[in-house]
This record gives sequence, structure tokens and C-alpha cells, in this order.
Amino acid sequence: MLVVGSWSGGAMAADPAPTANSAEAQLRAFEQGLHKQTGDVVIAPAKATLHLGDRYYFLPADDAKKVLTQVWGNPADAVSDVLGLVLPKGTTTSDNVWGAVVTYEDTGYVSDKDASEQDYDQVLSDMRDAAKERNEERKKQGFSAVQIVGWAQPPSYDAKDHSLVWARQLKFEGSKGPDSLNYDVRLLGRRGVLSLNMVSDMAHLPEVRAAAAEFGRAASFDRGETYADYDASTDKTAEYGLAGLVAAGVGVAAAKKLGLLAIILGFGKKFIVLIVAAGMAVMRWGRKLFGRKEAEQDGEVEAAPADTALQAEHPNAPSSEAPAVPKSAEDQPPAA
Repeated sequence: MLVVGSWSGGAMAADPAPTANSAEAQLRAFEQGLHKQTGDVVIAPAKATLHLGDRYYFLPADDAKKVLTQVWGNPADAVSDVLGLVLPKGTTTSDNVWGAVVTYEDTGYVSDKDASEQDYDQVLSDMRDAAKERNEERKKQGFSAVQIVGWAQPPSYDAKDHSLVWARQLKFEGSKGPDSLNYDVRLLGRRGVLSLNMVSDMAHLPEVRAAAAEFGRAASFDRGETYADYDASTDKTAEYGLAGLVAAGVGVAAAKKLGLLAIILGFGKKFIVLIVAAGMAVMRWGRKLFGRKEAEQDGEVEAAPADTALQAEHPNAPSSEAPAVPKSAEDQPPAA
């Protein structure tokens, strides 16, 4: 599972009063080491291509995993299947905007024949029940509870593009910032599902919704690998439909209630769920450094230590050894 936004002290806090210039140098060095791609990007495992134009940029798997672990604070074992990361042009990986994690699951052909018959209100109810059950374990581990507020956008299926889109609004107990936003885009192919999992906060909902709609049309499977190329006599078929894709991140408990345990076992791995932390004080600090004009770089400005900013917003937040690039302000595991 992935979490977006979990700044802890670590390397930045090793110096009790890091200067703005030194912090900015670290961030710039990290960004300059990334291999950004625009235009048409081939996603080989999915036998698909993302047509990004020049409005977005793509980070390949190795770079994406660096960002997800070193900047956004995810455990390494949660990003093993990540194929890339898409971000808006003109932004950095430490900006509080949004990012789309690219993955692919060889699920087999997912039938959409019952697209108009899905009861997504029931799926939401089961998601909430699963979240409540998981909150007990979260609290035991020292993390705050998370509430699924509701659909930020109810699931909707585009039969022409064979894309399924939905979004959830999440709230962390004790959080004073805007609610978190998980926005999912699933593109159905002949042999599996290409996933673009977008994460931000509710303040960016209009922007993320527009980008999600564009992504639904920006990806294409190779010739012979499209949804229409499915051959029932030879091709693998998933044991669930569209509701199963939405419920796949719910957890085994809720899946049992739905009669869809095969969703979890069928995918074989944890579904990636992204959460952006509500408290972004240190993230904003890092972003401010990135945007500092040349004229402002002449003076040596003292910045608040990362540990101080972290403890100010999250006094009970656990400390951990951080990588060279600073992380964001809240260390929270995802909500299912």
C-alpha cells in the first residue's frame, strides 16, 4: 500500500537549523536526477501507451519508486509493482498537487455486461464497514483512524472507452486540513486492467477530475490487446465484474460480505491505495523553497527544522530514519 505525504525528521532534521539554500539544493539535485518523459510513453507490461502530450510528464518505474518511497514516504515493499508516475507539467515531486501512480494487473478480461446493474451504494457501505474494522488495528499501531466520508465521485463506466472511474473522500481523525482524495481510473483491456491511481486532497478535486477524464482517453492498448479483441475461447476471464474492480481495495472482510473474496486472491497482491496527508506544513515549506526566485537566493534564510514542523502538527507521530530527500508532514498508512 502507498501513502502520499509522510514527512519525518531524518536527514533534514540531522542539522538542527538547515538553511533554505541547503534544503533547496537537496531538492533540486533530486529533481535533476529524474528521467522525465513527455509525449507517447509505452507501458510495456500492459501492452499499452499513454499519450501525455506536453501537459504532463512521466517518471519510469525506478524514478517513480524513488519518489514514492523517498519523497512521499511509502514502504519499499508497497511499490514493487509500480510501472511509473504521472505528474502535471511544471510541478515537482514535492508539490502538493496530484500524482497518478501507474500499475497493471493481469486480471484477465473483466466483463462489463452488468455495468448498469451495479449497486455502488452497497459497495460504499461495505467499504465503510471494512474501514471501521481496520481502524482498531490502526489505533493499536499508533495511527489515527480514517473515515470514508463518501464518494467524491460515484463510480461511472464509459462503455466507449471501456474506462471505469470513481473517487473517495477520506478524513483522518484529528486532521485540521482538507480531506484526502483518492481518484481511481481503470482502463480495461483484453488481458487485464491498466490503473491510474490519482492522489490529492479535496481542494484539488476539480483539477483531478478534469485530469482523470483526460487520462480515460489518453491511454490505448496495442493492436490485438484492446477490450474488443477479447476471444472467449482462448482468453482468461476475470471472476468478477466492474463492482469487483471498485471493491478490490476494500479488504478481505468487506470482500467476503460482497461474496467477492476472489478479488483479493485473484489479484494476488495488495491493491495500491494512495492517501495524501491532510497536514502539509513541511511539504509547503519544501515547495516554497523550490519556487524561490534567484533574487531571494542571495540571503541565507533559516528554515524550521523538519522535526519541529512535524511535531507541531502531529505530536504523537512516530519518528523514523528518513532518506536524503525530506518527506511530508503525516505518516499514515492507507485506509483500504
